Amino acid sequence: MAPEKRIDPETKKAMTLKELAKAYSGKYTKEEISKYWRDECKVAKDEPAPKAKAKAKAEPKAKAEPKTKAEPKTPSRGGDVMTKMASLIFDDATMKKYVPPKVFQKFQEDLVSGAPTSEGDQAAIAKGLFRWAREHGCTDFAHWFFPCRGGGGAVGGAVGALKMDTLIDMDFGSKSANKPFFPVLPVERLFQGETDGSSFPNGGLRVTHSAAAFTVWDRTVRLWPPIIVGTTLRIPCSFLTHFGRSIDEKTPLLRSQDAVSAQGLRLLKALGLASDAKCLRSYLGWEQEFFVVSAALYKKRPDLVNTGRTLFGKLPTRGQQMDLNYFAPVPSSVDRLLVEVQQEMLKAGTPMAVRHNEVAPGQHEMSPVFGVANFSADNNVYFMETCNRVAAKYGLMVLFHEKPFAGINGNGKHANWSVGTDTGINFFYPGKTDEARTIYTAALACLSHGIMQYNEMLRCAVAHAGNDHRLGAQEAPPAIISLYPGQGFEAHVDAVIAGGALNEFKAEKKLQPTGCKASMAVESNVEDRNRTAPFPFCGNRYEFRAVGSSQNCSFPVMICNTIMAAGMSALSEKIEGGTTARDAVAEMYKTNRNVIFTGNGYSAEWPVEAEKRGLSNLNTTPKAIKHWASDKNIKLFETLGVFTEEETKARAEVMYEAYNTTLNIEANTMVDMVNTAFIPAFAQDLALYKDAPDLAGNRKALYASVKTETEKLAKMMEETPHDMVAEAEYLCEKVKDQMAKVRSLVDEAEGLLEKGLYPFPTYESMLYHHHH
Repeated sequence: MAPEKRIDPETKKAMTLKELAKAYSGKYTKEEISKYWRDECKVAKDEPAPKAKAKAKAEPKAKAEPKTKAEPKTPSRGGDVMTKMASLIFDDATMKKYVPPKVFQKFQEDLVSGAPTSEGDQAAIAKGLFRWAREHGCTDFAHWFFPCRGGGGAVGGAVGALKMDTLIDMDFGSKSANKPFFPVLPVERLFQGETDGSSFPNGGLRVTHSAAAFTVWDRTVRLWPPIIVGTTLRIPCSFLTHFGRSIDEKTPLLRSQDAVSAQGLRLLKALGLASDAKCLRSYLGWEQEFFVVSAALYKKRPDLVNTGRTLFGKLPTRGQQMDLNYFAPVPSSVDRLLVEVQQEMLKAGTPMAVRHNEVAPGQHEMSPVFGVANFSADNNVYFMETCNRVAAKYGLMVLFHEKPFAGINGNGKHANWSVGTDTGINFFYPGKTDEARTIYTAALACLSHGIMQYNEMLRCAVAHAGNDHRLGAQEAPPAIISLYPGQGFEAHVDAVIAGGALNEFKAEKKLQPTGCKASMAVESNVEDRNRTAPFPFCGNRYEFRAVGSSQNCSFPVMICNTIMAAGMSALSEKIEGGTTARDAVAEMYKTNRNVIFTGNGYSAEWPVEAEKRGLSNLNTTPKAIKHWASDKNIKLFETLGVFTEEETKARAEVMYEAYNTTLNIEANTMVDMVNTAFIPAFAQDLALYKDAPDLAGNRKALYASVKTETEKLAKMMEETPHDMVAEAEYLCEKVKDQMAKVRSLVDEAEGLLEKGLYPFPTYESMLYHHHH
């Protein structure tokens, strides 16, 4: 079989990989050439090369044209990525080119109605998708799904799951004993697949002797199409058990979107507004924070490798206190990484818009423009995967843990969330018409109801071991969940409660003078921003600021959708029962007024005030999980069709398992690092002072204390309860305190230890080494 040929975009010639490597030898590395071949060179059509050359000679005008002086495309840069945006996704525009019009139209109708795609249409779609994938060099396909891996923060915690299947099938019509095979995308394996469900976290919904689980294509092509990654066509999928139970992050999100749509349309009908809307969608725009460190140094830290965070380490004298890193130019070695990640994401259809330095040294952020929630959440998972795949090329490592380094800012993932109709009405934008203002005021009443009545549920959305290090610090919102609609709207709420009209809130932006001639007046926002609030208004959306950096966004957004649907259902019921829309909204605000808070969430007074208002302060994960499977939560999930009772209880078990596993790994890693590295280093350090004991200071006593407290920690781990809930509380209330003692002593010892004896890369080397 002849080697495959592809068209080089630069020379327009069809070449094998070997020929391409020879042509660019000396200019680019083998890796860069292979990437260029894979990503930029399209499979040549079955036309003989000589004939193509003859045709080129027959066109004298083209031959006579001078070569352009513009910057040439190169395999290392992949040309101008702005011309290749969304080139690796099978979106609506692409699908129209590869699928018969009637099939395309019926497929879109099925998405709205929820009807299954017919066998004939499935075959046509599989054929078109296969042709497109092969033109881009695909040799494999994979169902890409999102197990409930938890949020411990270790590297890979939020990655998706997949197995690659070759794009072939057997010719079962052949009479040969060994059936021949041929290239194809088997239609029966495009829409559905099967895999093991017992090896993924499932809360008891799957066991080894009853392990079957299935992947089902998330068909929302216009919202989240298949993508090409390398030589693999990825199909975004739901993941369910043999009995249809969800054991993934995507399926509950899709169900919650159905609930938002159903209850949103119901509310609009009750209000007598926007009657042309056919569905509602929830939207997400994420802001992903992360640290970038040297991969070589990362590999020398057992704590980073095993837990995603440093269990020991003393801050350098210069941390973030001078704000030198925030929005400073990105170090060149890191910017090369971020630029390539941005390009990869743009080609995969993610509208990446921002990259910049964050507050802490070594910390950065990237974010896209918003998209439909399931599309955007999956893109975030792909972004995290892409970061570390690309980082390996540059000798770097990306850390997504919420608190990789103690004493400086940690990582968050602000989830900018909104709800809107297919006709363009944003429920969270005040607008300029009476209709828009009425919808906004009613929508905020629904949101206040959801956050107040299901406050603990929303807290659980961001409850995991990694986030416990971040929530409540002066870098993230408190663990108390409140709603910040802005001070102007807060006054409108009180006016509505007092009898005012729903549509009287004026979303007015004001011009603020700059005080100089060179700069024009600045148009300020409708409301100021409140960075201390967990759920603040941001102009046309609400920002769930408490989401952890390592999390899959699907889970917290699913909760946002669920509580919003609960509020819309409750308000609709009041209006349908005969209460006027104005009075129903006013009554809902009055009942849930305590959840609206526009003050300083970092203040010492707020927890006291919050308790008076009836708001929970669940400041640890075990405290939060206890409330997850409450009777009212189970009832709501079942009523809205998001979770069954069995699924709700299983998810609590998954959360406990993730928390307990994370803490066990951290504690055991800490013990190992002390026994195998720090104690030997301490012994060597003490030996330096055998002839000058007066210079040793309190080293001997301090080093002995490290040994004693570490032995206590090891003993505690041997006495861990076997009950899941009791284990979580034990780890949280006792083991974490002991870990803090050990760390404090070791970090104090770092300040005394002879510099060359410290057994691991220091904070200073990790935070600054790769910047030069």
